[in-house]
Amino acid sequence: MMRIGQGIDVHAFGPGDHIVIGGVRIAHARGIVAHSDGDVVIHALCDAILGALALGDIGQHFPPSDEHWRGVDSRVFLRHCATLLRERGYTIGNADISIVCEAPKIAPHAAAMRANLAADLGCEVSQVSVKATTSEKLGFTGRDEGIAAFAVVLLIAA
Repeated sequence: MMRIGQGIDVHAFGPGDHIVIGGVRIAHARGIVAHSDGDVVIHALCDAILGALALGDIGQHFPPSDEHWRGVDSRVFLRHCATLLRERGYTIGNADISIVCEAPKIAPHAAAMRANLAADLGCEVSQVSVKATTSEKLGFTGRDEGIAAFAVVLLIAA
């Protein structure tokens, strides 16, 4: 049996000197406005996994109203989702993530992101894709007001 899930996450830029994407800290002129570390890649991927498992969304598992999660490393969320999929008898078939932003450049960090995500998911790096695009100066990402990520995941019964 196979299950497919998709996830989307968006965060605005705000004060700061770095952002965290795919578990990688990247120097940037601004930070992310978020309750946790604002890692859009991991948040989208968690929602994709939770959706494939029909277990709701990241906000139900890690509510932003709970101060316990303030500033937390989002890799904690991803490891929890990986545990949930294994407990239900699934493994990762593949995960495909797209990041939309004008800056920072993602390509120099994509390999490190893939390695982090694969480690947290307990799968091979070859099963995780991270890519990026701009929105050609259109919309909030084009105006450099924020960042978005889209994730699709295929879960396969173990």
